[in-house]
Amino acid sequence: MALVAFRFINGSRLALRRAYTPPKSRIIRAFSAIMSPPSRAVVYDRHGPPDSVTRVVNLPPVEVKANDVCVKMLAAPINPSDINRIEGVYPVRPEVPAVGGYEGVGEVHSVGSAVQGLSPGDWVIPSPPSSGTWQTYVVKDQSIWHKINMEVPMEYAATVTVNPLTALRMLEDFVSLKAGDSIVQNGSTSIVGQCIIQLARIRGIHSINIIRDRAGSDESKEKLKRLGADEVFSESQLEIKNVKSLLENLPEPALGFNCVGGNAATLILKFLRQGGTMVTYGGMSKKPITVSTSSFIFKDLSLRGFWLQKLMGTDKAKESRKLIDYLLDLAREGKLKYEMEVVPFDNFHIALSKALGMQGSQPKQVIKF
Repeated sequence: MALVAFRFINGSRLALRRAYTPPKSRIIRAFSAIMSPPSRAVVYDRHGPPDSVTRVVNLPPVEVKANDVCVKMLAAPINPSDINRIEGVYPVRPEVPAVGGYEGVGEVHSVGSAVQGLSPGDWVIPSPPSSGTWQTYVVKDQSIWHKINMEVPMEYAATVTVNPLTALRMLEDFVSLKAGDSIVQNGSTSIVGQCIIQLARIRGIHSINIIRDRAGSDESKEKLKRLGADEVFSESQLEIKNVKSLLENLPEPALGFNCVGGNAATLILKFLRQGGTMVTYGGMSKKPITVSTSSFIFKDLSLRGFWLQKLMGTDKAKESRKLIDYLLDLAREGKLKYEMEVVPFDNFHIALSKALGMQGSQPKQVIKF
């Protein structure tokens, strides 16, 4: 078709013009269309157990339109929210069939004719996060992509948008903390928990941390202390009448973070000072939060909820990107760290089984493409 168009444009073989004159728009399209490379992707056609409904397939090239950017994905994590989307239980999820994944980092492969500020070779992350990062090539509008520093370790760039940003927003959005204040949290060994410890330490804020009683808890305590935790208690250590007697010289916490629920949430409430606030951002135990009447009447405690999704709309992208750049700078400088396991894309289902807890406690699984 391109050869025919060339001969027509140069005035030869006029019989072709009489036999067939393609519309002008189609001639332009033939010369201007940019296509992505074929892609390999993790897809699911229905909701259900992720290890049963996901499969790796080959996807055909797609057109890169004028405002689009084609990104070669470098790495993307498997987050609990990704699993919940596949299961169909997350409040916001793409329609099926869908490609899995919600955050990650990639390298610009090609750009549409109207794209400015991004060039092939740049590193970018989807900000706000965007579904479909578990594939080798992603084509989306330029407004989705945020250019980042290429000196940031790849696995941190891939995971910054969900867990570290959650930690930072919760520290900043609910209570005005100052150096010398304290916070208390459960789920302290999670990535959010580890980030809260380190971000608090940078600000001169003390952290009191609660972990589950399980094998290896002493080792977990030492790891958290090395990150900057002031105090780390197992739940069984807090089975006393006055938990605040354990704080020694630390001030009573003004702010608490709960991602577990049940008894672990009650322990947070016991630590909080008069007028303190507990923020709930998860419910790993799947047990409800029970609050005593006296906590409301005599301590005037506040209970709040946090859902990162509400803060990730396109109208808030500019604010979020500034915070993301700050977090990435900390990671690049070695001031923000957490344990991850980088797994080749060919071993996706092994990584998925680890993320699902089928192989015991495992670090965050990050897929490398």
